[in-house]
Amino acid sequence: MKIILANPRGFCAGVDRAITIVERALALHGAPIYVRHEIVHNDYVVSNLREKGAVFVEELDEVPDGATVIFSAHGVSRAVRAEAAGRGLHVFDATCPLVTKVHNEVKRFARDGYQILLIGHEGHEEVEGTAGEAPDVVHLVDGAASVDSLDFGPEDKLVWLSQTTLSVDETMEIVQLLKAKFPHITDPPSDDICYATQNRQVAVKAIAERSDLVIVVGSQNSSNSKRLVEVALQGGADASYLVDYAHQVKPEWLDGVTTVGVTSGASVPEILVQDVIKLLDDHGFHTVEVVTTAAEKLVFSMPRV
Repeated sequence: MKIILANPRGFCAGVDRAITIVERALALHGAPIYVRHEIVHNDYVVSNLREKGAVFVEELDEVPDGATVIFSAHGVSRAVRAEAAGRGLHVFDATCPLVTKVHNEVKRFARDGYQILLIGHEGHEEVEGTAGEAPDVVHLVDGAASVDSLDFGPEDKLVWLSQTTLSVDETMEIVQLLKAKFPHITDPPSDDICYATQNRQVAVKAIAERSDLVIVVGSQNSSNSKRLVEVALQGGADASYLVDYAHQVKPEWLDGVTTVGVTSGASVPEILVQDVIKLLDDHGFHTVEVVTTAAEKLVFSMPRV
């Protein structure tokens, strides 16, 4: 019985940068440091930062006047930025640079008179922030079924953009539907789905076709982690489950299984993956094979904190 371990997995450059911003702000300015929404979607990371003095809030009205607040890696709308400035909050922006790229695309296309069809999941913080850059012209496309409700004519300038953490295959299926309905729609200037999301999906495909079971380490509110489960099933795994921690792996999942694939979402620290590997070793999965599909070297620069 063996484990096939996907590589790349775990922290991406944007997540690493966002966590470091919170840690540096705490070290330099002391607790409390307020963070609007979870800095990244991972229970372990958020709990660890909370123990160090980070206070996570849903909205800025929970932050005292003049306090220090950090915007999460998922980004915020222009209205949130304006509210923070109006209240004199000391802001550090941990928005992933790849999310910022999509925000800038929204602003540019809105300025040029486009209606923007944003492929993404309703209610996700990244989508709310991106749409909030130009709410009057951004239209959410949440799944293939929502394409039918879109009503534009050939005279309307259209462009599609996407949330950065989507399934590549599912997104392209929706794009094909959009192009079939609106042949004149414009493509984005570059791919919006981030390099780390794509790399982890390619890696999980490579292990899924050889695995009876794929365990994805990640939180339930992590879009990119949930997509890895979907991609694993589509890639040939008989079963795939998402867990935050090793103790959530149910023994019955391993019944009759000889090969377990293991990977993790882009906001997951490696210690949690190693905990799952140790648990599997305790159940007889002693051999670990690493399958590498890409090498990641990207590092984002830090803002002054």
